[in-house]
Amino acid sequence: MSEPTAGLGLKPQHYSEALSCPAVGAQAGLWFEVHPENYMVEGGPRLAWLEAVRAGRPLSLHGVGLSLAGDERPDREHLSRFRALIDRYQPFLVSEHLAWSRRGGVYHPDLLPVPRSREMLNLVCAHVDEAQSALGRSMLIENPTAYLDLAGHAWDEVEFLVEIARRTGCRLLIDVNNVFVGSANLGFDAEAWLDAVPSELVGEVHLAGHRPDPVLGETLLIDSHDAPVAEPVWTLYRRLIDRIGPRPTLIERDGEIPAFEFLLGEQGRAAGLLACIRAERAA
Repeated sequence: MSEPTAGLGLKPQHYSEALSCPAVGAQAGLWFEVHPENYMVEGGPRLAWLEAVRAGRPLSLHGVGLSLAGDERPDREHLSRFRALIDRYQPFLVSEHLAWSRRGGVYHPDLLPVPRSREMLNLVCAHVDEAQSALGRSMLIENPTAYLDLAGHAWDEVEFLVEIARRTGCRLLIDVNNVFVGSANLGFDAEAWLDAVPSELVGEVHLAGHRPDPVLGETLLIDSHDAPVAEPVWTLYRRLIDRIGPRPTLIERDGEIPAFEFLLGEQGRAAGLLACIRAERAA
């Protein structure tokens, strides 16, 4: 099996094509990511398909439901089911978001932001420690998308993420589209944000598409995951990997799902950039 380079979020409508995709060219290092919450079942076709895909390709589990930045401990039943998937499929990456999505038994459909206060830092670190202990794996923590400039921040966002990693031993999943969208919405410098991330902490990179808000237009960008990766995001991605070196890179698409061949085109572009960086460094 080739070293993982660029991957795709695996969608049910693409299971057959994923299984038959030849491991040549840009697809030699192709890997797939799934949300574990979609596979926390006792059996059935979902697990059978995932078993078949995992037999031929590396797999990443990218959680969306642990609510690591919530004011409640991570749900122990959720962690147990997550651990069962890890033990069964042996993913090469396990990740989650710096966000909250659960309180008082109510689950929210969005990954909600938090103030970067000292109290929140302590809380998040405790939750990451508990999750990593329960899962038996070090995790990657993803930077969130920003839509509002919340009050109460005591830390710069990159400094906050780095401190979480320093205290817990986790590493970072850098979503370049989230940085671009946040910079457009809040007015910070996306290049400076990416340049500040320590290279040794980056374990994975995400690329996705976004759209203008249907009411406010370009004044508010939405991390919609229903469009191709925008050219400014590709430019930021190249800048990042030029500095830190190649990292496993995922193309995310969760809405307006195109044909598998289109997604392979974006995956191939990322794989080509990674190969270029490897060649330059080897020379």
